[in-house]
Amino acid sequence: MTGELSSMMVIEIVATFANLLYIIFLIREKIICWSFGIAGSLLSIYLFVDARLYSEAFLYGFYVAMGCWGWLRWHQRLEIDNNPIIRWPLHLHWWALLLGSSISLGLGYAVHNYSDAERPLLDAFTTIFSLLATYLEITKVLETWIYWLILNVVSVWLYHDRALDIYAALIGCYSVLSVWGFLSWRRVYRLQDTTGC
Repeated sequence: MTGELSSMMVIEIVATFANLLYIIFLIREKIICWSFGIAGSLLSIYLFVDARLYSEAFLYGFYVAMGCWGWLRWHQRLEIDNNPIIRWPLHLHWWALLLGSSISLGLGYAVHNYSDAERPLLDAFTTIFSLLATYLEITKVLETWIYWLILNVVSVWLYHDRALDIYAALIGCYSVLSVWGFLSWRRVYRLQDTTGC
C-alpha cells in the first residue's frame, strides 16, 4: 500500500513538473510547450481515473489530442510567419458562456446519475470550459488567460478536495501564471497592432 501511494506521488510530481513547463513555454509562445503538455496530460489521465474524477480524465485525454493539434498548427503558422495573437468580440464570449454552461449542466447531470464520480457538476463545468480555453490558447485568443484564471481558482479547491494536493498547488501556480500570460500576450498583441502584423 505504501509503495502504491509513493508511486502515485511520483507520477503526480512528474506530471506536475511537465505541466508547469508547458504553461511557462506557452506564455513565451515556444512551440516546445506542446510536447510537455502532451506528456503531462498522459500522466494526469491515470491520476484522475484513480481519484474518480472521470470528467477530468476525459479532459486530459482531450488535452493530449489538442496538444498534437496545437503543435502542428503552431509549426505550420510559424513556417509562414503568421501566428499572431488575436481577440474575440464580446458576442462570441457570450455565446461560448451560454453554450458551455448548457453542456456543463447536461454533463454534470449525466455523470451524477450514471457514475460514482465525485463533485460531478463542478467537475463538468471545469471540464467543458477547459475545452474552450484550450481551443482559445491553440488559436492564440488573448482572452484565453481570463478563462484560465477563473478555471484555475475553482480547480484548486476541486483538486484539494480529492486529495490531489500537488496538483492543487500546481493549479495555484497556474492562477498566478495566467495573470503573467495575459499581460505578456496583451503586450505582444499591442505590438502587433502598432506594427500592423
